[in-house]
Amino acid sequence: MSQPDTDKIISAIQSVIHPQKEGAVALHEPCFNGNEWQYVKDCIDSTWVSYVGKYVDRFEEMLADYTGARKAVAVVNGTAALQIALKVAGVISGNEVIIPALTFVATANAVIHCGAIPHFVDSEEKTLGLDPLKLKDYLKEIAIIDANGCKNKKTGNRITAVIPMHTFGHPVELDALSAVCEEYKLIMIEDAAESLGSFYKGKHTGNWGKLSILSFNGNKTITTGGGGAIITNDEDLGKLAKHLTTTAKIPHRWEFSHDHIGYNYRLPNINAAIGCAQMEQLPGFLEKKRALSTRYQKAFQTIKGIRFYTEPSNSKSNYWLNVLLLDKADIKQRDDILERTNDAGILTRPAWILLNKLHMFKNCPAADLSIAQDLEFRLINIPSSVTL
Repeated sequence: MSQPDTDKIISAIQSVIHPQKEGAVALHEPCFNGNEWQYVKDCIDSTWVSYVGKYVDRFEEMLADYTGARKAVAVVNGTAALQIALKVAGVISGNEVIIPALTFVATANAVIHCGAIPHFVDSEEKTLGLDPLKLKDYLKEIAIIDANGCKNKKTGNRITAVIPMHTFGHPVELDALSAVCEEYKLIMIEDAAESLGSFYKGKHTGNWGKLSILSFNGNKTITTGGGGAIITNDEDLGKLAKHLTTTAKIPHRWEFSHDHIGYNYRLPNINAAIGCAQMEQLPGFLEKKRALSTRYQKAFQTIKGIRFYTEPSNSKSNYWLNVLLLDKADIKQRDDILERTNDAGILTRPAWILLNKLHMFKNCPAADLSIAQDLEFRLINIPSSVTL
């Protein structure tokens, strides 16, 4: 395998993004070209800027309508969404939750917030996400199925859930993973934080899990500044999630009565107003991101030693963050590309450090992670903003 020429990589990126504004080219910037100002001003003029208001309801309706889910619950961020999704799904302290080692730390943090234990498994190159077939083989070795569900015979803990994360917007093999979850009595909760606008076999991501979550951080395909959402096709769980995230307050004209230990995870109306304006522009955002990915694909097709990553089969990805993959794992070569592109004003970044390597999670159970370890040193994200 030949090593890629870094000068050619820089030239290929510049050929796609040039000419641009002066200064460094960000990895992913938000785009505010719609009704954001108008809706935010309306919030301020009405004084309904906090946790109650028409834009929260409208934003939730728009999310449910776009994704095809029956219920959407807007919350303060994606991590909070995942914590509540785990809680209402029945994950309790001491349970193990299977997650990919190659994911953002929030996936594991949400598990810990529930008192549960992250259990790290491997990814596959064709989706960059959790490998369902390798997971099935692994569960054959470590799992016992009984009347109460799935048990890890090595630790004695219950394994209750699986969280696939759709890495950089590319859907995992959801049919195969659903079959594994059914066989081993596991609840699927999709971490779709990065995949708003991504579809698997014609259906939006988030519709395979018992619950799923989205993120609207400032660098996502659409943003509310900070924010997230739970989506589900189980209306009872959706109502419970809404109740718990709004301090579990029983509706009443004046009394403050609460029937659960709740969470103040509500998305403010002023943030939801931005989200409504962003959702109106989502189809156009996705078209521009797909066009950008096509230009990148053409620019890199003749450069040896590296390839532009394209969406998996059976999927239509949102191309949230565009990906380059080195032909071989070489941290020195990867870091040289990162250093020189950043020096050239092109803000690239690597994948996350595998979570099992972080000291907080070093004692958590883990499967063989050879593919994730390989991807960690081969993967580079390149500028992906809608404005490019």
